Amino acid sequence: MKPAPFVYHAPETLDEALQLLDTLGNARVLAGGQSLVPMLNFRVAQPDHLIDLGRIPGLNALECRDGAVSIGAMTTQRTIERSALVRQHCPILLDALEHVGHQQTRNRGTIGGSICHLDPAAELPVVAMALNPMLEIACRTGMRTLPFEAFPVGYLTSVMEPNEILTRIEFPPWPHGAGWAFTEFARRPADFAIVSVAAMLMPGEDGRVQQANIAVGGLGSTPIRATEAEECLSGAWLEERIGQAAEAVRALPADGDFNHPAEYRLDLADALLRRALASASRRMKVPQHV
Repeated sequence: MKPAPFVYHAPETLDEALQLLDTLGNARVLAGGQSLVPMLNFRVAQPDHLIDLGRIPGLNALECRDGAVSIGAMTTQRTIERSALVRQHCPILLDALEHVGHQQTRNRGTIGGSICHLDPAAELPVVAMALNPMLEIACRTGMRTLPFEAFPVGYLTSVMEPNEILTRIEFPPWPHGAGWAFTEFARRPADFAIVSVAAMLMPGEDGRVQQANIAVGGLGSTPIRATEAEECLSGAWLEERIGQAAEAVRALPADGDFNHPAEYRLDLADALLRRALASASRRMKVPQHV
């Protein structure tokens, strides 16, 4: 298959890209292209104009700001995967990226492209739902920020307006001693996940779970924050509440299809949650007092 005809634009500034997006009809933004290009080739998407963000400086910056990890939307997944800064300040991203396609995919794919595409089988939106980073979104009239939890509105659909561009994702400071894990089930390595779970556990001084962040992907059109499972674990000994947390995840709404019915997806969510919590618990570091 080949894409329908379109006009290619390669702006060299963000202002130029925003002007093109605001004035051209039926335009799409190209970030890494790992999702959009196949959609073009299958003619699922047929824009008249394609605006490539690859030449715009500053959109691939990766830095630490007061403990928060600030990642430009055009930063490639491979760059994040190899970043010592991310390993130190947001290691769950590295766990998730191990499951994203092949290395060649991650060489081109960008964090902003994955976040904006919002594929329900994608790994990075699930991590974002668990950690709730702040998103910086630009248009010609200025910038706005919003938490990721307010970003998805449906299948492959976000709150972004057609004339807006995601420019930056800022993950909150990593809690001291927090344990983390990302788990998923796919038929083969690098396949799309059927179900995935991201979990972060923050320990209290006595070793109990002070706070839990849990998100599940693959049950519906967008990632789900498992708030009831989090509440089960908060303030408790983990081993005493894993079963209750798993039951809370089993109670989440789930969609199914011919190959993977809803009950099957919930079975996977149960098993993956238990696995993720066990792994996160092993990584927790309880504060030591001398």
